[in-house]
Amino acid sequence: MLGEQLSLARQIDLVFKELQEELSVVSSGIVFVQIRNNVIGKFGIRHNPLSGRSGVLQADKSGLSAAQQSSFRLMALESLNYKRRWTHGEISYEFAIRQGMVVVDATLESNYNMANLLIRYPKSVDADKERFYG
Repeated sequence: MLGEQLSLARQIDLVFKELQEELSVVSSGIVFVQIRNNVIGKFGIRHNPLSGRSGVLQADKSGLSAAQQSSFRLMALESLNYKRRWTHGEISYEFAIRQGMVVVDATLESNYNMANLLIRYPKSVDADKERFYG
């Protein structure tokens, strides 16, 4: 099935299914999805697998449990309610475990291409050009 045939919510669901194993070994980081024409292309996790204190590096000892991953996935799906009109961009979900619960901050980034606007609005752009440049 092609990506264009799947809703963005279903695609997010598939992303979390694919990242399940990796999320089970990280306790904080950023899950990102890059979107073009409402289809997720690139996605993944940005995280620091090692943290240092007092000159000693330590690896994460545990990651997100199945329940925490489920909660995270539901929050990611809920964040789609705040996406408006744009079809290209990136959504980043910064996550961490705090007091046994997963905490998520979502950032929605829309991207536009000026070349597309020039094709869509050629006359108004030409009129503005004449007005400003004579």
